[in-house]
This record gives sequence, C-alpha cells and structure tokens, in this order.
Amino acid sequence: MPRAVGTAAEVSVDPDERLAMLAKALGHPTRVRILRLLAERDTCVTGELAAQLPFAQSTVSEHLRILREAGLIRTEDAHGRPCNCVNADALAALKNAVASL
Repeated sequence: MPRAVGTAAEVSVDPDERLAMLAKALGHPTRVRILRLLAERDTCVTGELAAQLPFAQSTVSEHLRILREAGLIRTEDAHGRPCNCVNADALAALKNAVASL
C-alpha cells in the first residue's frame, strides 16, 4: 500500500502508526518539556524557549524540528523570527489515541 506524502499533521495514517509516530516524537524528556512549556502559553514562543532549558539553541532547535515533523507544534514567522506553538488538534488527537488504549 503506498504511503501518503506530507508531514504527520497532514497525512491520514493508520491510528496505531500515528500514535507510534507521536510517541516516538515524545520519546525524549526534553521534547516533553518543550511541549509542556509551549502548552502553558496562549501565544507562540520565539527564541526565549532556549533560555528556559539547559541546552544550546541548536539542541533546542533540533528537538523543535522533531516535534514539528510529528505535527505536535507549528512554527510561524513573527517579524522574521520563528515562533513556535502547540498544534492543539494534534495534541487532542494524541490524548484521544492514548485514551483509546
């Protein structure tokens, strides 16, 4: 069966595959912490996220990339700077998928 092309947030996949993909994205405590930090805010977060974590900006950026590819966060442009926020739909889908276990 051919696989659809696109990010995890754009693609309809088997529910078990989707849950496994999301779980893998959350398989590192730093990514869980980043998701929590973003979920605590009502607005998108720019560069100050790295200041809240004991890692270099490049490390935080890599974790953000993984969360973005899984569809758990969105990155928008805010006056030429990346601004990250939780993808509420993806987070709700994750919660529902875990609850259905």
